[in-house]
Amino acid sequence: MGKQITFINARFIDPTVEMETTGTLTINDGLIEKKDDGIKGKVIDCKGMCLAPGIVDIGVKVCEPGEKHKESFRSASSAAAAGGVTSLVTRPDTKPSIDNPELLEFFKNRGKEASKVKIFPTASLTKKNNGKKMTEIGFLHDGGAVAFTDGFNSIPNTKVFYQILKYASDFNTLIIGHPQDYFLTKNTSATNGVFASIKGLSSSPDFAEKIGIERDTALISNLNIRYHADQVTTKIGLDVLRGLKATNKRITAGTSIHHLLFNELDIGNYRTFFKLKPPLRSSTDREALTEAIREGLIDNICSMHTPQDEESKRLPFEEAAPGAVGLETILPASLSLYHNKVLSLNQLFRLLALNPANIIKKNLGSLNQGQPADIIIFDPDKPVKIDRFQFQSKSQNTPFDGFNLQGQNLLTMVEGEIIFKNDSFEV
Repeated sequence: MGKQITFINARFIDPTVEMETTGTLTINDGLIEKKDDGIKGKVIDCKGMCLAPGIVDIGVKVCEPGEKHKESFRSASSAAAAGGVTSLVTRPDTKPSIDNPELLEFFKNRGKEASKVKIFPTASLTKKNNGKKMTEIGFLHDGGAVAFTDGFNSIPNTKVFYQILKYASDFNTLIIGHPQDYFLTKNTSATNGVFASIKGLSSSPDFAEKIGIERDTALISNLNIRYHADQVTTKIGLDVLRGLKATNKRITAGTSIHHLLFNELDIGNYRTFFKLKPPLRSSTDREALTEAIREGLIDNICSMHTPQDEESKRLPFEEAAPGAVGLETILPASLSLYHNKVLSLNQLFRLLALNPANIIKKNLGSLNQGQPADIIIFDPDKPVKIDRFQFQSKSQNTPFDGFNLQGQNLLTMVEGEIIFKNDSFEV
């Protein structure tokens, strides 16, 4: 008999069921056992707090090997643990790119050595993520890449992309696309419209996303490919996605919490922490995205954690690097959807945990018996003020700095081992 822990007085947030329940849950030797099956081993009193599966975050950038000053495995995993994220699906757009089996093996080994949370690496579709020459997809797939992507880059040459997809279809793998038309969005930093014109910002039209979605999904229509659009952010893109998903069950789509909560007006006086990729959209787009979340059209919410140092953000808006960190804010920020009555907590954790786990085909994201005990305990109502200087992440480029949010992570556990505990929570 392995190590046993029983959680009592827990409010269960299980995304596989519709309704919340309360009671006890026992874990044994790193796995979840039955609920309400008596008290065994060490007892942890949840005192009515929420117990949920840990967040599975698709699209996290860990900046090893070449930019450790922005984010290392150690700092990213500490940030994730504090934020209630137990699994990172990492991007390959590092320096150098994860575009060959040797670098993938190095990346995996560093993750095992330095990370407290689970690391599921993706690999590059093209060498150096430049959209020109295909990587060794077969070897990278065999080496443990859970998906293939060029990160924020869209492959401009449709013929090259189609040839890559045809080859990748032999492995029934997952392709993660950044559905934006390359030429319409190149060297732009805002969404086309009155606001961008007033601010004098280079901009791209919202239909660049529509074109990207239509092209990518047309190319996979007759191939053995699972396709995930990493961030769908516009009403026009959502309208296209709705029709496509009705006929092709191998298409999934996500969005970032930043696009759900902010719009283009938040750029304000050229605030570079709000410069994202894709850029923030109109209030109409944001409202449509909220409805798509409620409808179930969007499959997952991610942080799209993109660390940038101060030097790359303290520049004129057009020159500043895009992206925001999000591992430590994804839980309280996402809980805004619960407090605003957009989603129940069970529905929210389908988007944060169960669905992303299913997208990468990992047995995670629920409180089912026999699953790894990757769980979090959180207080959904606790007021928190975001202070970027208190982050575990090496980079602090968050648009939430100074915001008052609701929801605090109290404890994070991976396979039955506590990797984070808030000082206010007793175990």
